[in-house]
Amino acid sequence: MTVTTQRVPPAPLDPTAVALALRPFGEARMLPRAAYQEPPVLAWERDHLFGGWLCVGRSDDVAAGGLAATSVGEYGVLLTRDAAGDLRAFENTCRHRGHELLPCGTSATAKAIVCPYHAWTYRLDGTLQGAPGFRRVAGFDPAAFGLRQLDLREWHGWIFVDRAGRGGSFAEHVGELEAIVAPYDAETLVTPVSHDYDVAANWKVVVENFQECYHCSMIHPELCRVSPPESGENIEKDGDWVGGWMDLRAGAETMSLDGRSGGMRMARLDEQERRTVMYVAVLPNLLVSLHPDYVMSHLLTPLSPDLTRIRCSWSFPRDVVAADGFDPSYAVDFWDLTNRQDWAACESVQRGMRSPGFEPGPMAPAEDGVHQFVSFVARAYQGSGPVLDA
Repeated sequence: MTVTTQRVPPAPLDPTAVALALRPFGEARMLPRAAYQEPPVLAWERDHLFGGWLCVGRSDDVAAGGLAATSVGEYGVLLTRDAAGDLRAFENTCRHRGHELLPCGTSATAKAIVCPYHAWTYRLDGTLQGAPGFRRVAGFDPAAFGLRQLDLREWHGWIFVDRAGRGGSFAEHVGELEAIVAPYDAETLVTPVSHDYDVAANWKVVVENFQECYHCSMIHPELCRVSPPESGENIEKDGDWVGGWMDLRAGAETMSLDGRSGGMRMARLDEQERRTVMYVAVLPNLLVSLHPDYVMSHLLTPLSPDLTRIRCSWSFPRDVVAADGFDPSYAVDFWDLTNRQDWAACESVQRGMRSPGFEPGPMAPAEDGVHQFVSFVARAYQGSGPVLDA
């Protein structure tokens, strides 16, 4: 992982407890209880961990000539794509009185952005086109009241924004993950199905669960039938991400209830990629599962210390989706079941950590991926992680 060292205010946590999470693997403990429970910690995370590069959706969420608004916690992002296909991101707030320009979670097709409060109107490039009643106001300059644009990158079909301008180099953010994701040609895929889940657990509990299969034999019998829970390994390379891979069992083509694929294998995968599933957490909020025939992603939005909204999306090759009789349920049904098993476990962890006597426990030998993530967060909490000062 890439770790920048520009100083930021440390998180409002006991530094001794945070330091325990940075001990070597085998000696380290999980993050302190307050990291999962206290509103001031989440406020710090929103300013810093979520203050740089942040995923806000898939590229096909915004059609040409379209708008889409998404919530990233306490504020919204407005995405526009003009007729030429150029995608832009703005703060979802009118420059007049701050009204939201489009309700978060909705999309529209429009030639302009019209504020529903006082009808200030903006072009899709964010410039102010009209402000009723201001034509004869002396000194009013429309050029001074365009929408505030955010730095944006489209990466293999995912949209990332840097809302505070503090994310640094996007290439360094993804690092060596670029070479791992590239063979799946995810930017060419289409996303016919998405499910939204509200999970009563801290966002970090969800990421930690994603980073290990130590729990799989206990709660995922369907997954274990198609993938050995003890298989694969985690990897550690440059970039702000953690991840690893697991094998498919002999005879299994993909992750589905019967191991069979209802689609088509990605064209450019090598032999190992055809027989494995790669799980990657692009920090802080995008979980990506790379299958031989489809890509699944989870987009995390923390709403409170104990509530996380998760959008799970399934993406397939365009030709597969367009074929007569294509049914994505072979992938969707498997993972909807597995997701719900995971969410129940995460919610139980969140409830259990409310106990006044709870103390962070050790990590098992199979939880090295959890240790990578916890270390990432703990370094940030100390004020020396991959975040920049406000």
